[in-house]
This record gives sequence, structure tokens and C-alpha cells, in this order.
Amino acid sequence: MTKKILNPAADFYFDKAGTWQEAIRQLRMIVLDTGLTEELKWGCPCYSLEGSNIVLIHVFKEYCALLFFKGALLEDSKNILIQQTKNVQAARQVRFTNVKDIVKQEKTLKAYIQQAIDVEKAGLKVDLKKTTEYTIPEEFQTKLNKQPALKAAFAALTPGRQRAYLLHFSAPKQTKTREARIKKYIPQILQGKGLND
Repeated sequence: MTKKILNPAADFYFDKAGTWQEAIRQLRMIVLDTGLTEELKWGCPCYSLEGSNIVLIHVFKEYCALLFFKGALLEDSKNILIQQTKNVQAARQVRFTNVKDIVKQEKTLKAYIQQAIDVEKAGLKVDLKKTTEYTIPEEFQTKLNKQPALKAAFAALTPGRQRAYLLHFSAPKQTKTREARIKKYIPQILQGKGLND
């Protein structure tokens, strides 16, 4: 059995009061059994292999989850991996609503984690959808066509920032809401900033 090495920087996440504390402590022990390095990233316990992220533990109102960064590449023989939203390309979650399910699936979880480690060691990568494959909402395309400075500023953004804007602008069903979102973020785009900068 691999020696568990707890990272004190991550302790607060497991010690703070919350609905899922017992469950995430159980997940922590399972993941640490696989020999991954425990770190704290994005405010969550993240487990890596030689600097590459493999899995992350996080909590939501309705469940806690073990997130596999390259889950789309795993063979999901037990049909437990969930794509969080249709726009999530690589990551997949295994969700839990009680500790018993975690204990019951310990062997399966370790097998999936080992598979994720093997995927990383093999250097496999998820083929991500290119920014050019995303639909540009008509309202935003109109603004880009009318404002060369906006078009240039948007083109200068990183692909990730472009995707974030396109997804954010496309989400509302109503034209009025899409237009309001676009109007709100034009100054930010012109400043070269991303949606969350």
C-alpha cells in the first residue's frame, strides 16, 4: 500500500463544516492510496502526477464529486462518469450523495484513477473543439462586423477567453438578453480582458 502523504495546505477544505465533509475525507483517503501528490488548486484538493493534474475533489449543493481532468479518455465500464455540462470537453465527474456509495465503489474508483494515471503517462490528450467550431451569436457577429476595433480585440484574445465569451453570449434564449450581455462585455473585450478577468 502506498504511504498517504497529506498536504497541510489542503486540510482546511476537509476540516471546514459542511454537508459533504465525511464523504470528501473518504475520497481523499482513496485518492491518496494511489500515490498521487495532493495540492491545493482553485481552492480545491487537486491530485497530480509529476505536475500533471489527474483528479480533483469538489463539492456542490446537491453532491460531492471526484473530477477526472481527462475523463473523456477513460473507458467508463461501470457507467459512472458524468459530463458536467454539454460544453465541458475533457473533464468527467463521479458524483456522490453519501459516504456508503463511496466506500462501496472504492475498488472501482481506484481502478479509474489508475486508468487516468496510465492515460497521463501515455501522454494522451483530449481533442478539444477549436474556437472556430463554436457558433458566434448573430447579435455578436453584427457588432464585430460594425466595429473593426472590437473585431481586432476579440481576435487578439486567447482561444479560451474567446470560447468563454461565445458560450456566455450564446446561452440566453432571448435576443434581448443576448444583446444585453454583449453590450455589457464589449468594454472588457476592448481592454483585452476575459469574461472573468
